[in-house]
Amino acid sequence: MSLNMTENEISLAIIQAIKDGKKAVFQELIDELQPYDMAQQYHNLPVKHRNKFLLYLSIEQLTDLLQELDKEEQLEVIYKLGIEKSSKVLDLMQNDDLASLLTDLEPEKIEELLSEMQEEESKIVQGLMNYPLETAGRLMNNRYVWIPQHYTIREAVDKLKHFAELAEYLNYLYVIDEDKKLVGVVSYKDLLLADLQDKVKEVMYRRVVKADVHTDQEEVAKLISRYDFVSLPIVESDNTLVGVVTVDDVIDVVMQEANEDIEKLSASGKAIGFNTKPFVAAYKRLPWLILLLFIGLISGSIISSFEETLESVVALAFFMPLIAGMTGNTGTQSLAVVVRGLVSEDLNFKQVLKLILRELWVGIIIGVTCGLMIAVIAYLWRGNMTLGLVVGSSLLITLIIGTLAGTIIPLILYKLKIDPAVASGPLITTINDIFSLLIYFGIATAFITRLM
Repeated sequence: MSLNMTENEISLAIIQAIKDGKKAVFQELIDELQPYDMAQQYHNLPVKHRNKFLLYLSIEQLTDLLQELDKEEQLEVIYKLGIEKSSKVLDLMQNDDLASLLTDLEPEKIEELLSEMQEEESKIVQGLMNYPLETAGRLMNNRYVWIPQHYTIREAVDKLKHFAELAEYLNYLYVIDEDKKLVGVVSYKDLLLADLQDKVKEVMYRRVVKADVHTDQEEVAKLISRYDFVSLPIVESDNTLVGVVTVDDVIDVVMQEANEDIEKLSASGKAIGFNTKPFVAAYKRLPWLILLLFIGLISGSIISSFEETLESVVALAFFMPLIAGMTGNTGTQSLAVVVRGLVSEDLNFKQVLKLILRELWVGIIIGVTCGLMIAVIAYLWRGNMTLGLVVGSSLLITLIIGTLAGTIIPLILYKLKIDPAVASGPLITTINDIFSLLIYFGIATAFITRLM
């Protein structure tokens, strides 16, 4: 029914079906929607229609909807559904998503919800919540297919068919021994091509890429990205298979980490969203801005100390913002390169040295190109070769320094076990402002007699 309808048309039709109490028409509209589109329709609904929208959805549809909403909206839906119905929904949710959802609830509410769930599911979720935040153990889920190594291919295929609805991804089957230790992995493709009488242990890969339950979630994301997996087995310290992390969870991690880094790079503070209260947002931003304010005063004192130079050659003031701005910009660009590299790679000394040398050459190439251009422009504008030399050489030197500052500062912080994203763009820009002003006015003062 909704195949050829636009999003707005579907929204209007859903509202009309809710108003008329036509549950069958409502279901026809919803059945063709993906979970994400269903969540969008929920967002589009006027608040007064949302309760009935939830009432018309099946338990399976409610589960799909819940997993597409953000945490605040999930909690809102759970409260609206009531304990009895919400517990049925929670039983069907991915265990890792449920553990993440329950993290921010009051202990009494967590206990109340878990007590209404199926006992087995409840124990699994409680087990996941015992692992530290942002680790593989907290991120993993238990809905995967494992097979004993002594199984034949036929037995493995039969088990695969039986548990197909329970597994989120069926690309890989993880092979265990009698003690549930991970000993291998076999792909769905290999099962199809193998003889039905062959043993699983004869076709499985024994060199398994895996992660420990305490592995940081960023490291898990790197492994899945590096090997192009759709899931990664998670083991305890004794190699017991306990769960898998799937690629959709990794995408959430990457988005979360990227948003945190962007917030830090922009010095806007952590966890500031659309609904953050003004005083909270200001409180989170103020420490950085106050620090930058005092560092900025240094720039002002530098300009003040070269006041005579500026008064003697007013043209210098024209190029001052340009040099400071370009230096800060190139430093921020280098910072972004380093942060991306630290997130996606395990940098060793050789790679770090290579990166610094690469950025040095980038600074030289950019500096020479822009320096020559601005030198020519300054000469043509004022007819003063010395002014062109001062401006061009200043820009060359400051661009090289700015590029190196944007590269080395985050690397030093990373070495000191400090998040390199803390070396925010505004901070590096301010530091580069100081260097650029010192170099610019220092060179200008040295050539002041020829500039006049």
